[in-house]
Amino acid sequence: MRKRAAFAAVAAAAFTTVLATAPGASAEPNPPGCPKEYFCAYSGPDQTGQLVLKTAGNWSGDVVFQSAFNNGVRFPGADHVDMTYAVEGGGETVCLHYNPGPGVYKGNAAPGTHLVKVKWRGEC
Repeated sequence: MRKRAAFAAVAAAAFTTVLATAPGASAEPNPPGCPKEYFCAYSGPDQTGQLVLKTAGNWSGDVVFQSAFNNGVRFPGADHVDMTYAVEGGGETVCLHYNPGPGVYKGNAAPGTHLVKVKWRGEC
C-alpha cells in the first residue's frame, strides 16, 4: 500500500498544469511549431526546446517531454486531449482543454517523463 501511495505522489508531481492567465476570450499565441488544431509536446519546460510531438489526431508511442500544449480548436466531442504519461513505476492520464481555456490547456512535466498516448475527446 505504501508503494502505491508513493507512486501516486510521484505521478501527481510529474506533470503540473499551468493555469491560463489570459482573459477567457483571447487565445494564447501559438507555441513554436504548433499551429491551431494540434497537440504538441516539447523537450523543455514552458514550450521550449525541441518540438518532440505534433499531432492533430490520436497518437501512441514513447517520447521524453517536459511540456505539453493543446492548441486544438472548438469542436464538440473532439477538442480536449487525454494525455497519458509515464514516470518511474507507472503512469497517469490528465485531460487538457484547448487553448484559450477556460480550463487548463498546457503544463510542465518533470525531466525524464515519457509521453505515451494522446487521445482527442470531448469535455474533461
